[in-house]
Amino acid sequence: MRLSVDPGQLNTAEAAAALERAAEILRAGGLVALPTETVYGLGANALDAEAVARIFAAKQRPSWDPVIVHISDLEQLDGLVDSVPASARTLMAAYWPGPMTLLLPRSRAISDAVTSGRSLVGIRMPAHPVALELIRRAGVPVAAPSANLFSHTSPTTAAHVLADLDGRIDAIVDAGEARHGVESTVLDPTQSPIVVYRPGAVTLEQIRAVAGPAEFFHLKEKKEKIEETPHEALPSPGVGIRHYAPKARLILIEDRFEALSARLVEESKKNTGERIGWMKPTELAVPEELAGAELFAWGRWAEPAELAHGLYAGLRALDDRGCTVILCPLPAADGIGAAIADRLGKAARTK
Repeated sequence: MRLSVDPGQLNTAEAAAALERAAEILRAGGLVALPTETVYGLGANALDAEAVARIFAAKQRPSWDPVIVHISDLEQLDGLVDSVPASARTLMAAYWPGPMTLLLPRSRAISDAVTSGRSLVGIRMPAHPVALELIRRAGVPVAAPSANLFSHTSPTTAAHVLADLDGRIDAIVDAGEARHGVESTVLDPTQSPIVVYRPGAVTLEQIRAVAGPAEFFHLKEKKEKIEETPHEALPSPGVGIRHYAPKARLILIEDRFEALSARLVEESKKNTGERIGWMKPTELAVPEELAGAELFAWGRWAEPAELAHGLYAGLRALDDRGCTVILCPLPAADGIGAAIADRLGKAARTK
């Protein structure tokens, strides 16, 4: 069932009817793909373990990968978590609603199905009017990972969702394209320094500005090893080894901007006989040697937010054009660039 909702026209009878139908499906234990400002999520009643299990079945998601719970107001935190550190309250005041997920001590109301047996649950309040209204109407917190098959490129439009999940879920609420284009920042405010497990649109610098010391999660520093198929639950959503991957083989090109054209040509010559696609920054001219390649107009290199917005759409578009190899310049890992680098690094892994 495809339910279209204009985010700017939520007061219409048509929007109310569509959202109420989606809310009914959630309350009944069904699966609804819903828009957020990051990517589209696949939602189910977070308090219904059987409904949450349907998310894992539809996505073919392994049980060791926990999912995030979405709420529409702070009152919904009551009963979901046992405690909220002062640092978390500070971050909520600064960046909620928004693309930030906080790992907090779960209450008994949250099942192992949501957290993969971990003691912390990821909670987020999305900054999307349709998502907030749907959660409010449903009257339940909504567990929602990205609405795609496990490890595939995340969806930023309803069409992307349907390409992966058509026939596997009950409904999709189509509210147009996602604004940020990369998943939420995931962090643990119960630790000191705060640990950022997944970079996103709320940057490390922004977290430090309001909540003090914070650092990215690093496997070597934590003396942990995350395998492609872990034997135990991951410590957080978004830290799996290979994720966000297109069907094509993804080759990342890291160099100063002035050298990117030559590097692109060099890599294309190494892949003679392949159908080449590339993620093209606006400022970069098309080398003669790549004139026959498929290109995706990615956005301005000087505006990382534009690159984040178009990242998944570009990878999916080049897949759809039959590319077998995608060449992608790697932006600097500063600000939201850290999120882009994280996603591309995981997408390019072969094992």
